[in-house]
Amino acid sequence: MRSFALLGNRRWRRCQSRLSSTPLLCSRRRRRRAVGVRRSARCLSRPSRPCYVEQEPPKKPGVRGRGKRKRDDEKPELALAQEAKSPGRKASSKAEAGERKPMPPVIAAVPVSCAGVAADDDTTGTGKSAKLRVKETLRAFNSHYLHFVQEEQKRAQAALQEIEAKGGLKRQANKDGKRKKGSKQEAECEEKEKRPSKRPDLKAITKMQEMNAVLYPEKTIGALPGIDVGDQFYSRAEMVVLGIHSHWLNGIDYMGMKYQGKKEYEKLTFPLATCIVMSGIYEDDLDKADEIIYTGQGGNDLLGNHRQIGSQQLKRGNLALKNSRDNGNPIRVIRGHLSKTSYTGKVYTYDGLYKVVDDWVQNGVQGHVVFKYKLKRLEGQPSLTTSEVRFTRAEAPTTIAELPGLVCDDISGGQENIPIPATNLVDDPPVPPSGFTYLKSLKIPKDIKIPPNISGCNCEGDCASNKNCSCAQRNGSDLPYVSYKNIGRLVEPKAVVFECGANCSCSHDCVNRTSQQGLQYRLEVFKTASKGWGVRTWDTILPGAPICEYTGVLRRTEDLDGLQNNYCFDIDCLQTMKGLDGREKRAGSEMHLPNLHPENDSDTPPAPEYCIDANSIGNFARFINHSCQPNLFVQCVLSSHNDVKLAKVTLFAADTILPLQELSYDYGYRLDSVVGPDGKIVKLPCYCGAPDCRKRLY
Repeated sequence: MRSFALLGNRRWRRCQSRLSSTPLLCSRRRRRRAVGVRRSARCLSRPSRPCYVEQEPPKKPGVRGRGKRKRDDEKPELALAQEAKSPGRKASSKAEAGERKPMPPVIAAVPVSCAGVAADDDTTGTGKSAKLRVKETLRAFNSHYLHFVQEEQKRAQAALQEIEAKGGLKRQANKDGKRKKGSKQEAECEEKEKRPSKRPDLKAITKMQEMNAVLYPEKTIGALPGIDVGDQFYSRAEMVVLGIHSHWLNGIDYMGMKYQGKKEYEKLTFPLATCIVMSGIYEDDLDKADEIIYTGQGGNDLLGNHRQIGSQQLKRGNLALKNSRDNGNPIRVIRGHLSKTSYTGKVYTYDGLYKVVDDWVQNGVQGHVVFKYKLKRLEGQPSLTTSEVRFTRAEAPTTIAELPGLVCDDISGGQENIPIPATNLVDDPPVPPSGFTYLKSLKIPKDIKIPPNISGCNCEGDCASNKNCSCAQRNGSDLPYVSYKNIGRLVEPKAVVFECGANCSCSHDCVNRTSQQGLQYRLEVFKTASKGWGVRTWDTILPGAPICEYTGVLRRTEDLDGLQNNYCFDIDCLQTMKGLDGREKRAGSEMHLPNLHPENDSDTPPAPEYCIDANSIGNFARFINHSCQPNLFVQCVLSSHNDVKLAKVTLFAADTILPLQELSYDYGYRLDSVVGPDGKIVKLPCYCGAPDCRKRLY
């Protein structure tokens, strides 16, 4: 095993000429030769099941932590109402039954002091910023959600197969052409009975609640730490698990009578509103951005035509809003908008704090009694990012030609499914990326032998429809991916993902070939002010979606000893699987499959035998920058063979990544791990700008 000092000497020779002038080149280091420093192909942003990021802080100072058709969680309001069996903005839960009692006359108004912008300090003693805890909670929810989507798809497939089998028997019995009267209706009723639950989002909420993983489980007045004006959410379920709005259907969230006895609320009258969602359901709503005329809950037909079919009553949320006017407490406001780029068909944005300044009763457009509330936005908050009509946000260009600073139409030269333009607004004169040849696939030298292809599955079409798929068994019984509307997503990070390969009989677009489908998103390589080149997306990317394989020339690590190389990625999946260097194992690390481990399967930490050299040949992955709070993670993928020493290194989305956000992953350095020729520790600052930035790359 190579010593830290030797490693430090080599790295110091690579970096010493750049430390002052070009922070990117050093911050882009890809190599680890000693175990304590080596970057793992699968330990980056390594989560504990079932989340896309770490659940615990690093155990030692200076050591890096562990390494989203018509969507069911956004059904039309009619379907939601039928499931809930309740009209209007849904009635409160049984736990809040006391809120339906008649209220005594309200007391004098008591102002509640709440900041317009949430604090971002650590309020839980975990050492993590509030922003990071929000991100971790959403990642955990998305992983639970994808598990339940996969579960429901399997149940639906089994139900359909059973129905088809029974239908075949009936057709055989009635092949003389005689059908019993009403058989069609009976079949339809039977199919409805067999159809499984279609709400994996609600199941994910329940799971999070059972695990006490809801970020803010207690209802709170005012802003919440880590949730800022302009933050976006892609389903109501996401808002529930954060605690910003605690019901998946109600438009008005409020604190019930159980809060009345608490000392901090002794001068307030309950129920008390905490948050409202404006989603355009009520025809009497009027949104003027900083001023809102909000219609109370109840009496809406929920058919999507905004019609009021009954009168409202002064109880629950309606009474809570009236009390909020008298108490003077701020209310969080969330606006929902239709969005073609959202996997739910809607996107919700937090627009800050408002106060109820007036309320009245009137006959609505349809002549029914409705309660009206006027809310005004509190001053001193960040500017609104939404209005009544559309989001006011950065939008990706529609064509490459209109890009400012365009220096290359397509750095891939037509190799990728979608052109990748490059822009440069930093250099004068602007120059394109240079010094490399684009290659979308891994280049294998003649002196490196790839193991022969193993036998594959015998599935027809998509492996997801075959419960006996041998490739699913390689993954531990379930396929690693779930697909909806032709978008494949990794359910959770795993020790190894086994995809279908050359000897599998399934179709090319099988869900278990998700990472093999090529580039699916519009991307742009751009010059940054302090980090060199970077990569950003023009499209919304969902958690678990594959971005790309890290490509270059496959080499033996020993062949690169002493060479300066800023784009070398060690394939050390095995080190992570074995839990070396204090790394926490991912799901599936316990698997013992033939030829999965090398001959030397001892606990001695081996150095990675192979690496990917993207210095002169590679794809756009070589330009993706480091972040201490990344939105991508690295996944080890095998398809045609089982040798993890030669696994594919693939980048996946860890979060919902919005248009024009930069892509990033954790390079995985340990702090104080690089030693210079004088024996002193070399320190390189980090420029990622994340809230939880470690301030140094190493």
